[in-house]
Amino acid sequence: MPEPVRANDTLANERTFLAYVRTALAFIAFGFVIARFSLFAREFSALVHSGSPVTGLSTAFGTTMALFGIFVALLGAWRYAATDRGLQLGKVVTLSSLTGYAISLFVVAVGAVVAVALISYH
Repeated sequence: MPEPVRANDTLANERTFLAYVRTALAFIAFGFVIARFSLFAREFSALVHSGSPVTGLSTAFGTTMALFGIFVALLGAWRYAATDRGLQLGKVVTLSSLTGYAISLFVVAVGAVVAVALISYH
């Protein structure tokens, strides 16, 4: 017979879910800001009468960031439900190492794209 669910475990699961939600919102907001940067760059370019900047990267990258935010929100909901089921059964449910590596590689790729974009604007 599984142990009864402790309040601390349930509350920790809820805090973790809220961390997923905050992270998802941050990715979505960051994606929006990046996508809108192309609009700012175009307006600034027109203001100073220079050639039109290439803005396709900002829009595509911003959209990708927003979509990743949606993925993080869905992953958080799935993890919350899986952990809750595990708590009810008295089992510990962990994130697979493959999922952890995949998310880490995506964040590294985001950092690389931002670094390259910043260097190219120099």
